[in-house]
Amino acid sequence: MAAIAIVIVSHSKQLALGVRELAAQMVQGQVSIAVAAGIEDPENPLGTDPIQVYEAIASVFSDDGVLVLMDLGSALLSAEMAIEFLPEAQQQKVYLCEAPLVEGAIAAVVAAAAGRDIHQVMAEARGALLAKATQLGVSPLSVVTDNIEAINPEFPTKEIRLIVSNRLGLHARPAAQFVGTAARFQSQILVQNLTRNTGLVRGDSINQVTTLGVRQGHELVITATGSDADEALTALQALFANNFGEDNLALNSPPAFHHEVTPATHGELSGIAASAGVAIAPVVHYQPTHITITEYHVDEPESEWQRVQAAIHTAKQEIQAVFSQASLQIGDTEAAIFDAQLLFLEDPVLLEAAHQRISDHHINAEAAWQAVVDEVATSYRTLEDSYLQERVDDVVDVGQRVLRLLAGNLPANLHFDEPAILVATDLTPSDTARLDPTKVLGICTTSGSATSHSAIIARTLGIPAVLGVDAQVLHLADGTLMALDGESGKAWVEPESHILDLLEAKREAWQTAQQEARATAHQPAITRDGRQISVFANIGSINDVQVAVANGAEGVGLLRTEFLYLDRTSAPTEEEQLEVYQAIAQVLDNRPLIIRTLDVGGDKPLPYLRVGFPEANPFLGWRGIRFCLDRPELLKTQLRAILRASVGHQIKIMLPMIATLTEVRAAKVILGEVQAELNQTGIPFDAAMKVGIMVEVPSAVAIADQLAAEVDFFSIGTNDLSQYIMASDRTNPRVANLADALHPAVLRMVQQTIQAAHAAGISVGLCGELAADTLATPILLGLGLDELSVNPQSIPGVKQAIARLSIVESEAIVASALQQDSAVHVRELISTSVIPPA
Repeated sequence: MAAIAIVIVSHSKQLALGVRELAAQMVQGQVSIAVAAGIEDPENPLGTDPIQVYEAIASVFSDDGVLVLMDLGSALLSAEMAIEFLPEAQQQKVYLCEAPLVEGAIAAVVAAAAGRDIHQVMAEARGALLAKATQLGVSPLSVVTDNIEAINPEFPTKEIRLIVSNRLGLHARPAAQFVGTAARFQSQILVQNLTRNTGLVRGDSINQVTTLGVRQGHELVITATGSDADEALTALQALFANNFGEDNLALNSPPAFHHEVTPATHGELSGIAASAGVAIAPVVHYQPTHITITEYHVDEPESEWQRVQAAIHTAKQEIQAVFSQASLQIGDTEAAIFDAQLLFLEDPVLLEAAHQRISDHHINAEAAWQAVVDEVATSYRTLEDSYLQERVDDVVDVGQRVLRLLAGNLPANLHFDEPAILVATDLTPSDTARLDPTKVLGICTTSGSATSHSAIIARTLGIPAVLGVDAQVLHLADGTLMALDGESGKAWVEPESHILDLLEAKREAWQTAQQEARATAHQPAITRDGRQISVFANIGSINDVQVAVANGAEGVGLLRTEFLYLDRTSAPTEEEQLEVYQAIAQVLDNRPLIIRTLDVGGDKPLPYLRVGFPEANPFLGWRGIRFCLDRPELLKTQLRAILRASVGHQIKIMLPMIATLTEVRAAKVILGEVQAELNQTGIPFDAAMKVGIMVEVPSAVAIADQLAAEVDFFSIGTNDLSQYIMASDRTNPRVANLADALHPAVLRMVQQTIQAAHAAGISVGLCGELAADTLATPILLGLGLDELSVNPQSIPGVKQAIARLSIVESEAIVASALQQDSAVHVRELISTSVIPPA
């Protein structure tokens, strides 16, 4: 810990905490930073309190000096008054500094961490506007910087030249690392940006290094003169070689910004940047089979209607298969696209319209179905809402699937023998989900948008995509070499060698980042300040568990057992379930396995377990534990299978949709009955097996303290919890944006649940989609979760995100997030916090 301390005085507590968090991340906790900000008045919290400032100074006092930075007005008066409360000997060691609050704090902590004395730290703080002024091309009114000292002739000057490869160049954090490293050595370090033709600046000054304006691709000259020059240059070179510890490209994320690789060149095409990454490969055209429909008269309309029903039934099975595969490959969030397609095929209005058209007009099934789908698609296209307009793709996709089945056509062939860039007019979500990323290296289409479902799936699969390019690409011969950059939205036909060199370098950096994520996936996820967070997998099949373990899962936080009950005419037997649970536990090799009991009913009905009446609000209906308690034999069979599988494995039971204490106790009674029956028949099981619940209903949050006394662990299901808290159906596009798990209302509920669990001494995890969103990782860590459970392919990214954070930083972000007024502002807060880039 550096000896010089910093105190931040501000009228706004939120501002001060934000500045402290920003500054602390620059030096990773090496400098003591205290905050004195705001006043204890809920009506008017803005202000400063001299006593608070005095306490802050006293809490971090150092004989080496305390630097006090203030915002404005009474902050200075409060600071001056606070010093008078200190003993006279200490007053001499406290320095009030007029430097700008944000920039000054960052410059001061970096200088303090580098071992500068109090006067050098003050000089750095005062010079903090230099970098910003240089960037904007204006002269700061008063800038104090240390001059470059005369070179000591006793030692020869050593020099290295480096190309900066990390994505954002020497932004604040890498600049702080550079300065901190340079300051460790006796030698004088000087830096020059050759690309921008700057002058030489001191390498141990954060202000001067930042003025170099170093971006990705810039070439620097670094010189060192002194007894340890070689060691200094080696240490600095290592920082650059390691990209300052940053991933070079955010994996599976939509392009956040665009930059051109080069000015327009021969064969260059501009389009929409839809999925980041670089692809260089021969072109292969994909032309979906066009289904020609002929309308004709039929004498037996009822048999035509039966053909439609049969095609829809098969289409549902196909989509369910796509959904299952997509869940495994791209995760639950994106796979929900196909869940929506299933709902489309169950739409009674659509089905009645098709039936009526066949009956009234005596026309064939194909013609009637096509007409009805066209009407729905047209109604979507005329909507003003652009989000809903883009759902036309899904309507057409599912419509074409049924039409293909009616026409007896085989599915389109999307199997490629050799790696290629797929060129097409457009791709449906179903087509995109079937692509093999090892064969389809890139996608180039003449239509589409970055927010379409096809683009979202391409991003999740990690396939670079440029959409909306000129239709001339459709006339290229198969085998023509193409290159595309999904970040800049550009494609090149038969690219020139210098373009290929640039793109190859970019592609290698991207692939390296992916490999690093995979390489670290099998290590524990430990924050920078030493807290280990368990990262488990959400799975829904035996295949999923293999992928989960390969991706570094430390266990299964949620086994959805619904897959055992689907696509069959009766419930699975005890033996069938036992076999599956044992097989999954075997693959996990004594890692934890949390099995959620059957969660169907309401919006997920089983054909052989009909409710017997339609539900107006299925999300508020007969589902989860309510359904199972009403069908105790069904629950007993499942519990017997789980208990029998528990021998020699680390299996836990989790109950879904718990809303009351009565439900937990009733389920535990049934579990006790099953355990007694197994004991009587001498069948072994783990008598100490833990029982937990899903917290996904607001009432469970309200009584979390009581529930915590009844169970061994909580798992928060933010998908359902969000929609129940916000009273918004997440499958209804008009209100789905309200059901945002980052809304402060939801976050406060999550906080309340965690506090109740920890007060009772039980662990708490989170298995909703929020856990896989690395933007939310600092929030989840700051709230105090013990474990996160995500779809298998998200594990490497989540582990990396955890390793980049500290609990202290995360808690500061949470404190501010809980006070925001919307999910939008929470997202803005997180993205503007200085967290190492993903």
